[in-house]
Amino acid sequence: MPHSLTYGTESAANKAIGGVPTIHYFDFQSRGRGQAVRLMLIDAGAAYKDIRYTFEEWPEHKRTGPIAEMNPTGNIPIIEMPNGKILTQSYAILRHWGRQMGGYDGKTEDEKYWVDAICDIVIDWRTLFIAAFFSDNQKVDYPKHQQGDRARYLKAIETHLKGSDISRMGPFVAGKEITYADLVLFQLLHDENLIQDSRKGLQEFPRLVQLVDAVQSRPNIRKFFDSDAYLG
Repeated sequence: MPHSLTYGTESAANKAIGGVPTIHYFDFQSRGRGQAVRLMLIDAGAAYKDIRYTFEEWPEHKRTGPIAEMNPTGNIPIIEMPNGKILTQSYAILRHWGRQMGGYDGKTEDEKYWVDAICDIVIDWRTLFIAAFFSDNQKVDYPKHQQGDRARYLKAIETHLKGSDISRMGPFVAGKEITYADLVLFQLLHDENLIQDSRKGLQEFPRLVQLVDAVQSRPNIRKFFDSDAYLG
């Protein structure tokens, strides 16, 4: 059976997005695209309800019952809003909530473009990461990914952030203001186990360390990482 929990206290951020959302996602520690969605809510001080499915029970749920009706593709996260509205596609959800809360996507058109561009790069990287990490031949494919695609994307994003006039204005992708792209990038770096052990996996990438430190130092995110709700 899926298990559920509630995190946080209902706040103004919940009012902005239409209430307390229910997040349907894998029971996969504090990892994955669903966790990037949770991170935005956590950072904004919003409450949410989590319904978590094991990898073993998920196939049955996506074939039959309410979940199958919520999203015909069977992909998660799936968000249920109190008014019955269903939200799917994690990156669209992040952009949607950012607009509703009046932030998280840059202020100028140039910033909005840059935030979207960095997010798209991270999406490409995550696709390759997932293919290698969940490969039937993981012991071979994931080390190849670490030495190949992962190293290439780390270098590319480090170069982008160092070279962008927008990113040079502060620790985040859009300078001084956090955006959904920072959360998406932070989460992938976390899932690749690059931010653990005193950022050991990012020693050659000081600009990425700066971003990770800035995200994890935000009060609500720091509180989450220090709590029992953070599952690794």
